[in-house]
Amino acid sequence: MALTSSSSSSAITALLKPHLQLSNEPIISFSPSFFTLSSKPLLSSSKPNVKINFFSSQTAVSLKWRTEASIFSGLFTKSKDIKTLKDELFDAIAPLDRGAEAGPEDQQPLKLEALNEIKEPLKSNLLNGKWELLYTTSQSLLQTKRPKFLRPNGKIYQTINVDTLRAQNMETWPFFNQATANLVPINARRVAVKFDYFRIVGLIPIKSPGSGRGQLEITYLDEELRISRGNRENLFILKMVDPSYRVPL
Repeated sequence: MALTSSSSSSAITALLKPHLQLSNEPIISFSPSFFTLSSKPLLSSSKPNVKINFFSSQTAVSLKWRTEASIFSGLFTKSKDIKTLKDELFDAIAPLDRGAEAGPEDQQPLKLEALNEIKEPLKSNLLNGKWELLYTTSQSLLQTKRPKFLRPNGKIYQTINVDTLRAQNMETWPFFNQATANLVPINARRVAVKFDYFRIVGLIPIKSPGSGRGQLEITYLDEELRISRGNRENLFILKMVDPSYRVPL
C-alpha cells in the first residue's frame, strides 16, 4: 500500500501551495490515493485481443507505446505463468516514469490479480517492509500538472508494519515529504487508513487535521510485487526493496 495524506493510463491490463496542498486523496505528497478504494467493481475483458490505448495519439512516443500496448492483451492468456506475467509487466511500465509518461487511463484488471495466491494479505508477513512505487494511474500523486521541477522526481516509498498496523510514505528528491498513518483492517484484503503526522522536507512535523483518511485494497502480493487499488479506480504497482525496514516508532 502506499501512504498519503488528505490530500497514466494503466500500462498494464492488471506512496506547497505546491508543497502543502491537500487533496481528496491520501498520498505522501499529501494526497490519500494510495489508500482509497473505489466502490466500482474491477472491469474484466471478454476480448482476448483488445489493444489498450493508454498513450497519447499526438506524439511519436505515444504511437510507439500504443504498438507496445498489445503486449497487455497477453496478460489475459491463462497459459502464461506468474513469472512471465511479472517480467512482461516490469518491461512494459519501465519507460513510463511511474505512469507520468502514459496517456489516458484505461483501468483493466491485471492477469496477476486473478492469479493472486495470498488470499489474506493483511495477515501475511510478505506485506512487511519498504516498497518502491513503480507505477500508478493517480495523477494527484504524480503531480503531472505541475512543472517537472515541482513534482516528486525521486523515488517514492511506502513502508508497512503488519504487527503494529502502521504505515509510512516517503518521498525523496526534491521535497523529502513523509506521512505516517494507522491502519484499520476492514477485511483480510482491505484496510482503512488514518493519517496522524506529516513531515515537510522530512523534518518539520505537522499533525494531521483529521481529514487524512482513506482505504486501500491489496489485489496481488508476493515476495517482490504488490498491486493495490485505490479510490477513483487508481492502480498502484510497487516492488519490495527492503523487507527488514520498519516504520520508526
